[in-house]
Amino acid sequence: MSVLRVMGLETEYGVSRVGGKYENHAQLSFDVIEAVRALSPSTAHVAWNYGHEDPVHDARGYHMPRAHVSSDLLTDREELRATNAPHINGARIYVDHCHPEYSSPETISPREAVLYNHAGDAIMQHAMVKAQQPITLYRNNVDGKGASWGSHENYQVERAVPFDMLSALFTAHAVSRQIYTGAGRVGLGEESETPGFQISQRADYFAMKEGLQTTFHRPIVNTRDESHSTDTYRRFHVIVGDANRMDVPDLLKLGVTSLLFWALEHSYDTDETRDFVRSMSMEDPVEAMHSISHDLSLAAPVAMSNGDKLSAIDIQLRLRSWVYAVAAAQYDTDSRGEPRWPDEDTHEIVQLWQKVLLDCLEVAHADDTQRLQLSEAASRLEWLLKWQVCESMRRRKNIQWSSPLLQAMDISWARIDAQSLFAKVAQKTERLFDTSLLEHATHTPPASTRAYTRGLLLQQYAAHVLSVSWDIVVLDIEGKRSIIDMAHPLTYTRADSADTFTADFSIEEVEKRLTALTK
Repeated sequence: MSVLRVMGLETEYGVSRVGGKYENHAQLSFDVIEAVRALSPSTAHVAWNYGHEDPVHDARGYHMPRAHVSSDLLTDREELRATNAPHINGARIYVDHCHPEYSSPETISPREAVLYNHAGDAIMQHAMVKAQQPITLYRNNVDGKGASWGSHENYQVERAVPFDMLSALFTAHAVSRQIYTGAGRVGLGEESETPGFQISQRADYFAMKEGLQTTFHRPIVNTRDESHSTDTYRRFHVIVGDANRMDVPDLLKLGVTSLLFWALEHSYDTDETRDFVRSMSMEDPVEAMHSISHDLSLAAPVAMSNGDKLSAIDIQLRLRSWVYAVAAAQYDTDSRGEPRWPDEDTHEIVQLWQKVLLDCLEVAHADDTQRLQLSEAASRLEWLLKWQVCESMRRRKNIQWSSPLLQAMDISWARIDAQSLFAKVAQKTERLFDTSLLEHATHTPPASTRAYTRGLLLQQYAAHVLSVSWDIVVLDIEGKRSIIDMAHPLTYTRADSADTFTADFSIEEVEKRLTALTK
């Protein structure tokens, strides 16, 4: 049982032009993609291949007729196809619902996924600077006036796990995890109609438990079943997360979710796990998501289907105890009763999960004045640090939460350039990566997934690459098309294909070597 699995993140950026009062945000997003494309002129012609995409396949066992769904769900529409810029680090950068989006390459650990996610900020900002575009990008999820956009997670999960169990377990986790993954937000309600501060950017925008859609009546569990892998796996697509500026919430968002999925994969057919998952069912998970986000004391009671009343901390502690029980049965325990975790990545997540739950307990026992002094907890809890900065200003200026100044501070926090409010307090946060690692990730694909081959083909043989997607690359070999089928994300890694890219081979030899890997 480990946190290691194929995973990745998608970030839709807020966008504005300096001095622009009435902007066409779709056009601004296209301008951003053109600026990114200009970073690598040799790959500017490479298209995104939509041949294997199936955005209307539902995990609950059916296809939605394309004629009966909102056009927002049809992410493979013809008019969107020219808005893509495949990147040399294996990522996909494109316009999604009028926002520039960076979809990270496939990675195999939470730490690597966070690294490549934040490398996206560097790529996007570098493109703006180089193009001399007066455009500001924001890593956030709301404009405070009713609009919301996504920060999505993707996990490769064994298809043998019943989807209803996966959905039920994740619902309990998604509703409660915001106490340590929330990015914080000024304003309550979809249009910030009630003054105040809340834990999560996205919580108020969810209206149902399950569904295929992502832009209206948003569900806590997205049921799109588009695996980008083999039939053995599903891609569990998560749309409830906040876009974090801090490293620790991002790491835990991925790490704890992956750990829960591993525990379920190893025990879904046991009575103990079936009983546990049933016990985590909530009477009204949508209402619980809203109430938890609005309660800075972390004490909001959640009505469970079995009659229990639990706080978000209680729910997280129960999830943690269950993971420990499954891990102990799988790996045995050491002399202290600690499961023998199989790798350092998993051990890091388990320890950090414990730390932030202790941070949350400290927050729960503090009043507003005491909460302002919790600097160590704020180094790991983004919503808390943002609240401390805003609350300090509110007290100093003697203003209300409805003040435009506080709303402007919230937006400034999300800017990805050096002028952001977050940049001014970043030294107070627990950092995971130095700038050299981030810089490396902007131009080097991950070594342990198929992103390696995708990225190296774009770097070294771009003139022969017609199109790419997550699972195929289409090459032009003297006027003939050759398809490299990379169905499984853990193939075509550096270990598989490094020899192909370390010598000055012809494209014919490269195609021969890569095709041999498919066989």
